Amino acid sequence: MSRNIIAILRGLHPDEACDMTDALVGAGITRIEVPLNSPDPYDSIARMIEHAGDRALIGAGTVLDTDAVARLAGLGAGMVVSPDCNLQVIAATKAAGMLSFPGVFTATECFAALRAGADGLKFFPAFKLGLDGYKALSAVLPKGTDSYAVGGVGADDFAAWRAAGIAGFGIGSELYKPGLDAAEVGRRAAVMVAAYDALPD
Repeated sequence: MSRNIIAILRGLHPDEACDMTDALVGAGITRIEVPLNSPDPYDSIARMIEHAGDRALIGAGTVLDTDAVARLAGLGAGMVVSPDCNLQVIAATKAAGMLSFPGVFTATECFAALRAGADGLKFFPAFKLGLDGYKALSAVLPKGTDSYAVGGVGADDFAAWRAAGIAGFGIGSELYKPGLDAAEVGRRAAVMVAAYDALPD
């Protein structure tokens, strides 16, 4: 079962990349991003792809330019997640055969991203947009738009966001932060998965 949960491993070090990947995949989270403002992110991503590329979709977050997209494509990454709606990044990502999840907050950004070929929309920061804001935006989005709530959203919030129509979630510090060991990350991931699996279809 592929769950629409993206684990955001900001601050990950390469020497813990494989253990964290195993903990997440073992708990049932198979979409993993390493933000590019982490220490040696390309090293971590390369190790994760080699270690678990057949079991998980590995990619990068905080991708701001096309040079980074090209470097990720060279590693065999599967997705590019950005904090903003950069049309050049989206186009380069799709041209390289990767999934594109740009950050959006307004209707203008949502439609610009979709027209550029984005696979899904990352509503960020979701806690600032809120459920009412998302409901208003989703009313005008194309039916079936793959939307993710990212930023300030945890397991306790899943049901309310799903009721509002969100498809998935990006989880950062509630899942991983520097200093946590793989066992703790696995435990937190299991809580996220249980909350996700309890959602109505």
